Amino acid sequence: MTDVLGFALNAEPQRSRRHHWNNQVRRHAEMKPDAPALRFMGATTTWSQLDARTHSLAASLLRRGVSFGDRILVIMLNRTEYVELVFAANLIGAIPVPVNFRMTPPEIGYLVSDSGAKVVVTETMLAPLADAVSAATGAIEHTIVVGGAQNDGHLDYEALVSEEGEPLPDIDIPEETIALIMYTSGTTGKPKGAMLTHQNLQSQAQTTLQALNTSADDIGSCVAPMFHIAALGAMTALIYIGALSVIHPLGAFDPNDMLDTLEREGTTSIFLVPAQWQAVCAAQQAKPRDVKLRVISWGAAPASDTVLQAMNDTFPDALNIAVFGQTEMSPITCVLEGKDAQRKIGSIGKVVPAVTARIVDPEMNDVPQGEVGEIVYRGANLMAGYWQNPQGTADAFRGGWFHSGDLVRADEEGFLFVVDRAKDMIISGGENIYCAEVENVLFSHPKILEAAVIGRAHDKWGEVPVGVVVLAEGVDELTIEELEPFLNDNLARFKHPKDIVVVDELPRNAGGKVVKPGLRKAYGSKDAGLKS
Repeated sequence: MTDVLGFALNAEPQRSRRHHWNNQVRRHAEMKPDAPALRFMGATTTWSQLDARTHSLAASLLRRGVSFGDRILVIMLNRTEYVELVFAANLIGAIPVPVNFRMTPPEIGYLVSDSGAKVVVTETMLAPLADAVSAATGAIEHTIVVGGAQNDGHLDYEALVSEEGEPLPDIDIPEETIALIMYTSGTTGKPKGAMLTHQNLQSQAQTTLQALNTSADDIGSCVAPMFHIAALGAMTALIYIGALSVIHPLGAFDPNDMLDTLEREGTTSIFLVPAQWQAVCAAQQAKPRDVKLRVISWGAAPASDTVLQAMNDTFPDALNIAVFGQTEMSPITCVLEGKDAQRKIGSIGKVVPAVTARIVDPEMNDVPQGEVGEIVYRGANLMAGYWQNPQGTADAFRGGWFHSGDLVRADEEGFLFVVDRAKDMIISGGENIYCAEVENVLFSHPKILEAAVIGRAHDKWGEVPVGVVVLAEGVDELTIEELEPFLNDNLARFKHPKDIVVVDELPRNAGGKVVKPGLRKAYGSKDAGLKS
């Protein structure tokens, strides 16, 4: 039986057979209703409360014309309602579109236009941004605000959750239905909307369960912004197994506050980007806390050997696990297990069981073991494609494999090492220079806190490497001349940065990745000049 919208109504028991996170929430709500599911700022939501609130919100959205396949823009900070909204939308087959709240109205307006979203869900602090986007696009029909309506054009989130009306019918949502549209960071061009299905997310859950050996007794901390796949991707395993997710508020990252929270909550597993781990390790060494960490994981950006060693030294009883991937892969493709962390430091590990991968040259020939090539993928966690972007999808899937853009090499045991992003590789005088390799060396210098390497146009060599660095605390100056002996000991001459630019901080996106286009614009032209 279907209604005029094409929904499969009264879909039990078919709906209950589906393999996606709302069924897992329902299962936990029935089997352990009073167990904690989410905690945010000290407030706990049980599995039964999460199930009830998401169903009620979904019914209110349905009454307002939100239907299967409709897109819902989400402009919020990390909070419990973020998770509720995602689940509620999925209950009726609608597609959440998480948005980086740091974007400008024109940037978000592009996402509205590209996704075709007609509903936006936001919160009090970000309501002016949502209103500016709505006014600029003229496409938003409903603006829902967590924390209360700020004007007559808003709907109050909590009022929708508590609204009385017909209960939500059981709607069958097949696993191949799009669960999220996650826009890529856009560091190399216009953002593209990766369509992630429920099948993709369940594959991600199974990968994480295996990689982290997650159990229902674990307490996982969600620190990454929820508009980044690292956050929702990490939560899939916790939701699957019925473990508690502690959601951390967003704001300026404070490693001492983070450690205090980990100690208070008894967190056993946490993912941070390398820059955050660097700060956390320093803070823990300065003032040790009684933390219960069983798994410390990292990814989303390269980690230097220095940072990895600090993690191992600071948390010696925890498994140091590297997770590697990208939005289009839901996101994990490779894992370095804790048992291999010390002997394979710097590796991203091996390809996970859910993924098939090859390392290829530009003609799609497999490269010999030990040589550098692009890693390409197939697998159950591979996105359905880019939203309304057939050319982008075709380019990404050329040759029948998804092209990651990551240059890697495999050692004799099959462990992978990232050499660089294909777009970041510098070709200087016919020689390939991998920025990540040079950055790793700069990172190990005692006067350098952070480093990014870019190419600068050069009349003779085409391009030469330039290091953009943040100095360690207490260091006022660093010159290329001072670095020369250190570089001679650690890098082939042609790989040496030909200039060092000192900055107060490196520009990063919400996922912790250094955004290099701005650095290239500022320091990559011939006009920028060389100091040596």
